[in-house]
Amino acid sequence: MSESQNTLTISTADGEFSAFVAQPTAHPAPVIVVIQEIFGINEDMRTTCRQLAAQGYLAVCPDLFWRQEPGVSLTDKSQAEWDKAFALYQGFDVAKGVEDIAATLAAARALPQAGTKAGVVGYCLGGLLAYLSAARTDVDAAVSYYGVGIEGHLAEAGSIDQALLMHMGEADSFVSAEARAQIIAALQSKPAVQVHVYPGCDHAFARNAGEHFDADAAQLANSRTAEFFAQHLK
Repeated sequence: MSESQNTLTISTADGEFSAFVAQPTAHPAPVIVVIQEIFGINEDMRTTCRQLAAQGYLAVCPDLFWRQEPGVSLTDKSQAEWDKAFALYQGFDVAKGVEDIAATLAAARALPQAGTKAGVVGYCLGGLLAYLSAARTDVDAAVSYYGVGIEGHLAEAGSIDQALLMHMGEADSFVSAEARAQIIAALQSKPAVQVHVYPGCDHAFARNAGEHFDADAAQLANSRTAEFFAQHLK
């Protein structure tokens, strides 16, 4: 890992990709893999990593679009950026994405600064990938913010035994009320799974400086996340 550039290079059978790293002040520290939205590793993701590092975690955000275009960093402020983000999303291989998250977890856990436990937190596309990471990897705890497309993977709910926390907006324009009900029904028998729905909130209500940012809901969701990770990773 390059300390000066705060990057970690991760090797896989398909090639290498990079991850942004935010270091806590004390080591060893639990690892949290931060899973991007459709905008790549942008300032929102870097800010999220820094916030987690301030809470005592080794935060690592992998470049999951590397197979299509390495180094993507977009905002939600222009139509051109939205168009590019959706094109990347449409071309994204979800299964490979989960494999890359597993590789990131393994690489981060191998760092001398890493503690024994590791979690993931994902947003939007990353929210789906966090859910799938709970089902397919050995992560100790997972947090999903407004995951898109989870209802298409509910057959994997039975594989989730570790702690999973989910945040969902009641007025999410990308997750219908029907889909939300299906997700909750599929997970309600899981004692280690918590689902919170935020009244009146649209998609990405916790995106730093985002179009639909809701300060009160974001603060509540983030406080729940902080408490959840402190319980399961420290």
